[in-house]
Amino acid sequence: MFSVKKTKLKKFLYVYAIAISIFHFYVNIVGGLSDLWFNAAHFSFLASLGFLTYRVSKHSDDEIVPFYDILLAILALIPFFYLMGFEESLYQDANGTMRFWDLNVSVLSIMLSIEIVRRTTGWIIPVIMLTAIGYILYFGKLMSGVFAFGGMTVSRFLYRMYFTSEGLFGSIATISATYVFMFILFAAFLLKSGAGDFIVDLSTALTSRFRGGAGHVAVFSSALMGTISGSAVANTVSTGTITIPMMVRNGFKPIFAAGVETAASTGGQIMPPIMGAGAFIMAQITQIPFTTIIAVSVLPAILYFASIGFYIHIHAKKNHIDVQKVDVKIVPILREGAHFFIPLATLVGLLIYGFTPTYAAGISILTIIAASWLTKEKRMGIKEILDALAMGSQNMIVTGVLLVGVGIVVGSINISGIGVTFSQLIMEWSHGHLIVALVLIAIASLILGMGLPVTASYVVLAVLSAPALVGLMLSPEMAALVGAGVTVPEAAGYLLAAHLIIFWLSQDSNLTPPVCLAAFAAAGIAGTHPMKTGLQSWILGKGLYIMPLLFAFTPLIFGSWVERFEVFVFALIGLVAFSIFVENYWDHRLSILERFLFGVSAILLFSQDSLLGVKSLFTLVPNVHIAGLILFVATILWHKSKEKI
Repeated sequence: MFSVKKTKLKKFLYVYAIAISIFHFYVNIVGGLSDLWFNAAHFSFLASLGFLTYRVSKHSDDEIVPFYDILLAILALIPFFYLMGFEESLYQDANGTMRFWDLNVSVLSIMLSIEIVRRTTGWIIPVIMLTAIGYILYFGKLMSGVFAFGGMTVSRFLYRMYFTSEGLFGSIATISATYVFMFILFAAFLLKSGAGDFIVDLSTALTSRFRGGAGHVAVFSSALMGTISGSAVANTVSTGTITIPMMVRNGFKPIFAAGVETAASTGGQIMPPIMGAGAFIMAQITQIPFTTIIAVSVLPAILYFASIGFYIHIHAKKNHIDVQKVDVKIVPILREGAHFFIPLATLVGLLIYGFTPTYAAGISILTIIAASWLTKEKRMGIKEILDALAMGSQNMIVTGVLLVGVGIVVGSINISGIGVTFSQLIMEWSHGHLIVALVLIAIASLILGMGLPVTASYVVLAVLSAPALVGLMLSPEMAALVGAGVTVPEAAGYLLAAHLIIFWLSQDSNLTPPVCLAAFAAAGIAGTHPMKTGLQSWILGKGLYIMPLLFAFTPLIFGSWVERFEVFVFALIGLVAFSIFVENYWDHRLSILERFLFGVSAILLFSQDSLLGVKSLFTLVPNVHIAGLILFVATILWHKSKEKI
């Protein structure tokens, strides 16, 4: 049987990946293709590269590319070139009626999408895609009750999935081909320019002198790496190979070190300015500017990373882990790597000034190359630039084909109206209680996260449950106005809060057993049990559940900036109290009463007066925050006084 050794295709794959990145860069900056054509090209090129990179099964010989993979790689180019050649004639000659080859190419595109998604992510998403197709064409007609659907003809369904913005090459694919691709390419250039080493060195210099310093290095470096990677697994692998052994040498147990790295790396997808693909999708769905999303996400991200830092500090005290003695000077590190701040500052500046994220990322990529020449040792030459272009396309394969494939699921949900039905069910099951709805969505997120990557989990949950969350968060008067079609500016804040809740909850699939990919990656580095590592990371990553509660019940997202900072400050203290409560330790082991008081103070510091049904006595600071602070300080003083006795 005809096959080719992968080593013989290595140069071709390298050049092909470079060409794909150059194509995306050119079209995103200069233009020249319609959204439909560009999205189809995005899928065709990444899918063809994917078929040559990913084998048909885990048991296949990874060093051999069989003939059928080469054939599939060629067939994957058809969806794009067919659209370019025959879309216009579909309307001019056939008056929009699907012809024989239109139908066949549409079917081929869907089948190729299902297969490449299966190869790159496993069976779960393809099964969901097939279920969505079956529901629209067949199952919906057999069902009764709220989930009944009248059905649709095959030709009409194929038309909407292939030739319109409702299916494969719709809005989700647009986000993938523009924002996501450009930011992944931006991250590839930063990493190839040496930014990863600079981040770890800077983190070590800033945090190594604190108790449990190696753990803080992991948190700080993962936070910085998250600003450019937007991927929990990539973050874990890139920084974890350095920070996990460093933590073990500092005295941390391997499983705790792996848990810290997992929890910190998970924060990479919630850390501005990139925040993974989900933030771009959120901007598209909500029509809220991307700059607004990243602006309101800064304080919650700081709270999340601070919560992990508190755990590390208490754990280090509990296990008598001293300050890590590392002779690292910050001035030489900054002198050598200060140029890395230039592209990041350029990116943020262009976004604030009003340029699109795609254009901002493109200019920032050029800035990385120019800034690298400000140093002698890390200048990006032709080879480094080509390597970064190739890395960008290769890193984009899984995300790109996944987002295009998810378009079938999202399109089916919109066509059938099942999203509205699901939202109504959440409203009914929660009986109007927001906290119950949050629990239901958290459970749904955990279940979806067992089989879906974070981005796909967010997209599905957002389409299904965001309207219900918004409805529960709005006051009855505001909900009535919005329902009547009246534009209410405050409603946008609640809409953003609802989507951020879902976005944060969808991150738990990275660190919550039984399927926690980032934890598995960290366990592989640390040599620890994957499930036990996942459990440890879940304990450390409790901020993923606390922040959504703050989004829902406090003005952290939709309030004024003064209100947001007030919530931020007291929540920060609340996280200290919560960490002490969970670890059951501060200067020494807590008594049962002390632990109870720390838990109560944490609840008060996280709460609002309106939530507890009491009237605020002060304009800015709620009563419960003052009470929580007093209780926290009093308990700390009592705890310390017991140590002296």
